[in-house]
Amino acid sequence: MSTPGPFRFTDRAAREAAEDQLAPAATRAVASRGRVRPEPEDPLRTAFERDRDRILHAKAFRRLKHKTQVFLNPDGDHFVTRLTHTLQVTQVARSLARALGLNETLAEAIALAHDVGHSPFGHLGEDALEPYVPGGWHHAAQGVRIVEVLEHLNLTWEVRDGVRSHSWKIDPPPSTREGECVRYADRIGYLSHDALDAIRAGVIELGDLPVGARDAFGAPGSEMVGRMIAAVVEGSLSPENTAGAVVMAPGPLVAMHELRAFMFERVYASETAAGQKHVAIDVIRRLVDHHLAHPELIPASYRDSEADAVTQVVDYVSGMTDRFALAMHDRLFDADATSQMTPLLG
Repeated sequence: MSTPGPFRFTDRAAREAAEDQLAPAATRAVASRGRVRPEPEDPLRTAFERDRDRILHAKAFRRLKHKTQVFLNPDGDHFVTRLTHTLQVTQVARSLARALGLNETLAEAIALAHDVGHSPFGHLGEDALEPYVPGGWHHAAQGVRIVEVLEHLNLTWEVRDGVRSHSWKIDPPPSTREGECVRYADRIGYLSHDALDAIRAGVIELGDLPVGARDAFGAPGSEMVGRMIAAVVEGSLSPENTAGAVVMAPGPLVAMHELRAFMFERVYASETAAGQKHVAIDVIRRLVDHHLAHPELIPASYRDSEADAVTQVVDYVSGMTDRFALAMHDRLFDADATSQMTPLLG
């Protein structure tokens, strides 16, 4: 196509050709393992660009704006939600991929989808749903189920693999270096901004953070994010990184582990963040039990009719936002049961 004037037409073929300039470790769209259901190529977008766009338009992605990150039902406008966390992770993942010559679009797509499987009330929801699922329930596996079955997004294998393995608890690890970027980006995002929220909430003070972490990364927020990104770039490009993986430099990695241990002890297990754990777990389990007894209440639009009854109910309840779960609980049961879950933070 001739494009005289100030613009240059860039179709899929041109974008795929541009990926030839990426680092040897990068994942090229033309080398994708493909989709479960083959479909014609888009004339303008690469396979990973289509995945990114599908995720942005997914219902599960939109629900992230009303899902907990750390603090349940916060009253303040500036606390991190699951959606803002996702956007922060996406920025960090793209920064890492760009600095290392990897495929930014693949990293972006994985990051945008990495938390779509989260239940209401953050990781408390995983504790609540565990008894209903043999082997336990995990948001990463649910995220893959959402994009594969419940929303039929038909994403590429590489994006689904990155969603499956974005948590450090999951083995095997990501199959792509872009997926490894998202693993680090997720940890960078939640440690830096959860610490900032905890200071804002009065749970901790800046001086409470481990000295090693403060020396290595500075204050929570943009300074900490920037230094952590630089540490991953440094470690990955180091001649000592013979495996060619995405890694953080050894010294900062020790500081990150120290900060993470501190956050779990002083923030994630604090009374402010988890003091209402029993309420959150009770709400979810009562909703599951009620829908197991009344499966007709599950909307047809969010039902995998080929799944067993428990899976259908867990699909529905785990997909709820915090406020939807609380409102439904109050409609079905005594509203006093959730009266303790008032906004925690001003």
